[in-house]
Amino acid sequence: MIVAGPTGSGKSGLALDIAETFSGEIVNCDSVQVYRLFDIGTAKLPAAERRGIPHHLMDFLDPSDLFTAGDYSRMGREAIAEITARGHLPVVCGGTGFYLRALLNGLFEGPARDERLRARLARRSKGSLARLLRRLDPVAAARIHGNDSNKLMRALEVRLLSGRPMTELFAEGRAGLEGYRILTLALNPPREELYRRLDERAAQMFAPPGIVEETQAILAAGHPRSSKPFESLGYAQALQFLDGTFTREQAIEATQTGTRQYAKRQWTWFRRERDAVCLNGFGGDDEVRRQALDLTQRLIARD
Repeated sequence: MIVAGPTGSGKSGLALDIAETFSGEIVNCDSVQVYRLFDIGTAKLPAAERRGIPHHLMDFLDPSDLFTAGDYSRMGREAIAEITARGHLPVVCGGTGFYLRALLNGLFEGPARDERLRARLARRSKGSLARLLRRLDPVAAARIHGNDSNKLMRALEVRLLSGRPMTELFAEGRAGLEGYRILTLALNPPREELYRRLDERAAQMFAPPGIVEETQAILAAGHPRSSKPFESLGYAQALQFLDGTFTREQAIEATQTGTRQYAKRQWTWFRRERDAVCLNGFGGDDEVRRQALDLTQRLIARD
């Protein structure tokens, strides 16, 4: 069982409803919620609100740890196997489409990391990396956020070392998740209402004590600014506020704009998932919840 959709659409609550009703356990599929300490900006559900339902692949990495889609695919499959062995329902929940695709479809056998090439690429700005990728692999460039230097460098590394676009290689030779019936529920809330809620959430994040204070605490604990989760929405803007580059109002506005753009990219991504069942509304809507539970019951009844 998979609960997907844009940020702020109510995935976590719906996944909990499904898990609570059908003896399930949650497998996180958010690329930033895997990190400890990064709570406010990721809208991470506090432990006290998880209804006693086990959550996997959440809060288990230090901020400076390297974690790839390949790592997620391997560990996600292990978690799903363990949950199934206990006779429980695995409920994968999150909005990181690349992680979800890696979990379900596997990853291509691309070239190994080349540290010398990466060192040369690392000397370029994020904007320069994005422009180079748009020229060499425009399809991959359209799917990778311009601030995600790690993904930009990997896509360029694959293109330069293999001579072929990552997206072309990705379609070849992948081992999918086998032995499971998969139901993907993709939330599709009204766009304007979602944007309104996202704007409100971003403003609340910056109200003290909020994401700025959380960012200060993470830095004070000795975690470097170069840690990957600091590239994510909200934290990048909090750093700019602390640097004096942004006022608080500018940081909020930049976060709001970036989050709306991110939600739009997520919509585009999940619309490409051919077998996904679209649920029109937020995860907390009564009708959406009814449909989700009914579809889950039908899936389980097929055993």
